[in-house]
Parts: sequence; structure tokens; C-alpha cells
Amino acid sequence: MRPQSEKKQPQRKLFEIDLEQLIDMQHPLVRLGMCIDWSSFEATLGATYHPSQGAPGLPTRLMVALHYLKYQLDLSDEEVVAAWVENPYWQHFSGMRHFQHSMPIDPSSMTRWRKRLGEAGAEQMLRATIETGMAMRVIRLAQLKRVNVDTTVQTKAIRFPTDARLYQRMREKLVKAARAEGLTIKQSYEHVGRRLLMQSSRYSHARQMKRARACTRKLRTQLGRVVREIERQTATSPNQLSELSKLSKLLATARQIYTQQRQDKNKIYSAHEPEVECIAKGKADKKYEFGNKVSVAVSSRGGWFVGAKSFTGNPYDGHTLDTQMKQVDRLIGSKVSEAHVDMGYRGHNYDGAVTVHVDKRRRGKTARALWRWMKRRAAVEPSIGHLKSEHRLERNRLKGVEGNAINAVLAAAAMNFQKLLGAFLRHILRWLWRVENGPQL
Repeated sequence: MRPQSEKKQPQRKLFEIDLEQLIDMQHPLVRLGMCIDWSSFEATLGATYHPSQGAPGLPTRLMVALHYLKYQLDLSDEEVVAAWVENPYWQHFSGMRHFQHSMPIDPSSMTRWRKRLGEAGAEQMLRATIETGMAMRVIRLAQLKRVNVDTTVQTKAIRFPTDARLYQRMREKLVKAARAEGLTIKQSYEHVGRRLLMQSSRYSHARQMKRARACTRKLRTQLGRVVREIERQTATSPNQLSELSKLSKLLATARQIYTQQRQDKNKIYSAHEPEVECIAKGKADKKYEFGNKVSVAVSSRGGWFVGAKSFTGNPYDGHTLDTQMKQVDRLIGSKVSEAHVDMGYRGHNYDGAVTVHVDKRRRGKTARALWRWMKRRAAVEPSIGHLKSEHRLERNRLKGVEGNAINAVLAAAAMNFQKLLGAFLRHILRWLWRVENGPQL
């Protein structure tokens, strides 16, 4: 059921204090909360609620505000909810009229709400920051005519993959799921597998690699035995495995882990996140990263994020441009006329109305004005660095392919949110400077 609409003048309890009596109404967060069109989120998320059944949902403005603050300050769900109780400015930004002394929600509600939000809802949060910036005249239409597009890796919150740990973890998950569905596992190798994993780690540390590989082979054998035992039990009733969707997916993942070799492509590197890819970076400090590819579109002037798209697998950079430009068109319309990309986009698949300029090493016959814009393409690199170091793109903790897409878009929205707060802060500082120094003659 949809969240209940806020009353215009809710009745104040006996000991509640009006937030307007506690806070500075010229604070950047207060002024930004007044500029955002909160009703747009109600329209976007309204279709995800049943019109009459179920309890009323959580306030949409509260949940959107918590996610803006979470990604702006790189906080966990528990940390942002706990800090919300202590910060009256956060409460006012979330739509509260009176100071609250208790947590507004359980932190686990944010996880469930993100599933309702989806990628489309996350894009609405990014679109709202752009529209707010244009309404504040911080973002000008001229800044959106040219964008820089680049890709990066959104690393996943997994441990460094080793064969021994992968076999052990996959066997544990498979045994647990099979027993939950009523199957009988004669030998689970729980204690033996744990001891072999420990021995493998110690042998590797001591550089006794033959003994470490022997432990890994035994762990692989144990995984194969568990897989074959589950297959024998499910073979008697062909419909049983199809009904057990979770077990069937785990069984398919276990078969691939058991059969994959070192030189194979599309390998599985994590039992709980099988979609993780090993992406080569070619950098001296970090040759490989485990996660998924993300494409971002940033305005050439101003550094405003107008798109962030997550991709499954490891596609060629040029083959991500068409999807990225379609997302940009959904978010800001047909305002972009030129896009600048690096040489990794040669042979791209985009054939739309936007002119794509691929970077090159020498100017040649390129016009001087266009060459200056092409050299500004590198400005996208520090923007990506801010996403990773400050806005939770470096270590994605959301589950699955949908979690990858939501995390990438929310990180871009948080970057714009931070820039909007900075714009209000600069305006206040300029006003204070004028008050102290007086008008200039």
C-alpha cells in the first residue's frame, strides 16, 4: 500500500520541539531540501505499491533523503540511521517537522526499499539532482551540450578468489541449500573441508606449493561428490529440481566451478556473487579488479554526472556507448550535442544524433577549439576518483546484478548532491563576505 500523505499541519506532541526553532533555515541542506521536487519520487515509485492491500509504506521522502545522505558521506545503513537521530538538519531534510528522539526505521528496511527502488528509481534520484541544479541556475544548458564518457570498474565486496576457498565455500552453500529442501547428504565434509582449507593456506604461506595444490585437489573432489549425490537424488523426480529454484541455480554454479580450468573464459570467482568478472586494468599497482564495468557520462564543464550505467560481463568500451547515450537521453533529454571519449572507444556502436569525438595523440588538422574540448576529456578521471573514494563505488556491497546497477547510479547522484550543497555553501559565504565588507565602490 502506498505511503500515507503528510498532513499540512501535523499536531505536535507535548514535549516535541519544532525543528525550525533549532536550526538555521539558511543552512545549505535546508535550502536544498526546499528546492528538490519530492513529488516526482512519489510518481515514480507509486506503481510499485498495491493500491489497497498491505500496510502503508515508509515515507518516500524519508527513504530518498536517507539514501542521498548515505552515499554522500559513504555510510552504512546502520550508521546513517543512527546519525539521523542526532542531526536535526538531516531530520528537516527528510521532511520532519519536529525533532525526533528515536530511529525512524529499522536499518534493514533500507535494503528492502532499495529492491522496490530499482534502477529506474535510482535514475530518478539522479535526474532530480540535475533538475534541481537547473532550477537553482547552478547547472546551465550550455554545460550539458558536451559530455565526457568513460568506463571504470565497480569492485565487488568479495575476498580475493582462490580455488581452495572457492571449492570450500561452494560446497558449504550447496549442502546448506540441499538440506533446507529436505535432501539427505550422507557426507558433508564439513570438518574435513575446513581443515584442508586451513592446511592449504598454511602450505601456500610456507611456499610448499605441491602440498597446497594437493589440498586444493581434495577440496575439488569433495565438491564433485556432493554435486553428484544431489544429482542422483533429484534424478528420481525430474520436477523436483525445477521447483527448487535456489538449489538448481546453486547446482549449476557448482558444476561450473568444478569443471572450470585456469585458462577458461567467463570463470566464476565468487560463490555468492557468480556474476563478478576479472577485468584487466593494465596498471602497475593494480593489474586486475574483480567486479563489473560501469560507464559514466560527465558534463565537460562543471563536472555534473548525467549518466551512470552498469554492465554485466566485460564488454568492450565502444560497445557500451550506445546504451550509455540512451540513458543520458532519458535523464536530460536531447540537450547533448557532442560526446568526447578516449581511444578505447574506437569502433563504437553508437549511431545517434550526438557527434562522438574519439581522442587521438596528435592534433593534426583538428580545429583548435575542438582540440581544447578533446583535451578536457581527461577531466572525467578525477570525477571517477571521487565516486570511488567518497561515494561507495570502490567497494560495492549490494547483491546481484540489480545491486550493481543501483549502486552505480546512486553514487553518481550523491556526487551531484554534494556539488549542490557546495553551491549553496559558496552562496552563503559570498553573502557573509558582502555583509562584513560592505558594498564595493
